[in-house]
Amino acid sequence: MMIRIGLALVWCLHFLPLRVLAPIGRGLGVLFYLLAIERRHVVMTNLRLCFPQWSNAECKAVAQEHFKALGRSVVEHGLLWWSSKERIQRLVRVEGLQHWQAVAQSPVIWFAPHFVGLDMGGARITTQWHGVSVYSHQKNPIFDRVLLMGRKRFISPVLFSRQDGIRPVVKAIKKGLPFYYLPDMDFGEKDSLFVPFFGVDAATITGLSRLAHLAKAVVVPVVTEQLPGDEGYVLKFFPAWENFPSQDLLADTRRMNAFIEERVRELPAQYYWVHKRFKTRPKGEPSVYAKT
Repeated sequence: MMIRIGLALVWCLHFLPLRVLAPIGRGLGVLFYLLAIERRHVVMTNLRLCFPQWSNAECKAVAQEHFKALGRSVVEHGLLWWSSKERIQRLVRVEGLQHWQAVAQSPVIWFAPHFVGLDMGGARITTQWHGVSVYSHQKNPIFDRVLLMGRKRFISPVLFSRQDGIRPVVKAIKKGLPFYYLPDMDFGEKDSLFVPFFGVDAATITGLSRLAHLAKAVVVPVVTEQLPGDEGYVLKFFPAWENFPSQDLLADTRRMNAFIEERVRELPAQYYWVHKRFKTRPKGEPSVYAKT
């Protein structure tokens, strides 16, 4: 019932102009910050680990801004699910398109780290370009149906389940479909290496390097930034990586994390800090999220 009510509310809100919707989302984020005690603890732990030079007040200020940005992204999902293609294209500006176009004749992986605007960028892509992505089925069937509908509204991407493995993804990339890939979360030790993320060992999947090797693909990073007020979002394509993948899987994975670190320093409140990025620890190390 709560899912139905939440979706109905988001549907109603999507009719509002962004100058009204954005403050509502930020207000919801304030509420999240106050009530979501466990997630607030995760965010503060992540920030303290990644930015040990920051004071507690600085971490708290970034955490509050993060929840506000997250609240915006939640309510503005209604724009992705129910507004017109033209509105989405106005909402999300595209920059750096020449970086992808320069290598578009090759197989391409769009490497998209987890910033709060991630889904906005993905939706903007589907209004104009065909691609491939991986989909995780949701436990709630109503929410699952809405998410799938939102992804398939315009130029429907080729979607694979995580359970399908990488073989169909590689085939699709080789056929010329850019792969919108999100490899920067803690999925456990399987297919992962412990690689520093802001100086802290983090279980990091090696899929970006392995997929680029198998598909002979070029990696073009893509980051979507949430802009202030009613300015919307900007989807930024970055220059294609040269000499990637290398013959060194560990070095490739370090390079991926180093790129994310650079972008996080530019947008510290917009990285997906509510995720337990350091959940998986090397053997013998205690949980970093345990409350003392």
